[in-house]
Amino acid sequence: MNVARIATRLTVATLATVMVTTVAATGAEAGTKPLAQRSLAQVLLKDKSGFDHNAKDFDILTAAVLAVLKAKPNSPVKVLTQGQTRLTAFLPTDGAFQQLAKEATKARRTPSEKKAFTAIAGLGINTVESVLLYHVVPGVRITKSRALKADNAKLKTALGKTVKVDVRHPRHKPAQVWLKDADTNDRNPRVVVFNINAGNRQIAHAIDRVLRPVNLP
Repeated sequence: MNVARIATRLTVATLATVMVTTVAATGAEAGTKPLAQRSLAQVLLKDKSGFDHNAKDFDILTAAVLAVLKAKPNSPVKVLTQGQTRLTAFLPTDGAFQQLAKEATKARRTPSEKKAFTAIAGLGINTVESVLLYHVVPGVRITKSRALKADNAKLKTALGKTVKVDVRHPRHKPAQVWLKDADTNDRNPRVVVFNINAGNRQIAHAIDRVLRPVNLP
């Protein structure tokens, strides 16, 4: 991975308020009770453990969101704190960020969560902001059931770039949801946990790789 290239090619100028192009949602889901308004930020901040050895939670993501909002209080990332706003987010696990940091630094060993965050933050706050926004699909709630029916759908993110849904049906295994990002040279992320914050206007799914909004060598 060329760290300099990702830092220079991602700019705040690409930020936009956009909507999903293929998967649409209007109004409340039929036959369901009104959705609650707990934000995804509340879900992330509920974990007080900080950097630890659990690669399946979201300590690095939480630190990245807080860093962006501290540096840029009016960043579009703020939408994650606005529980009244309907959206879907794909949340990279700590393991996903550690893998990204390992590639970025060309390290032989997987870095600790703290070192991984330091490496990611070193890309610059604007780059971190852009990467976070590439994981947010505004204006729509994509539940697990909807995702499994959305093969080949193109989701337009809060960065203004699209992510393509790839539903796979491995033999003798449950269907899987993968996401195709802008980088054709690395393995795409797979959803590993569905329906985080279910019952709320903001819903999320955990993924095992970080979505990359630019094609890197």
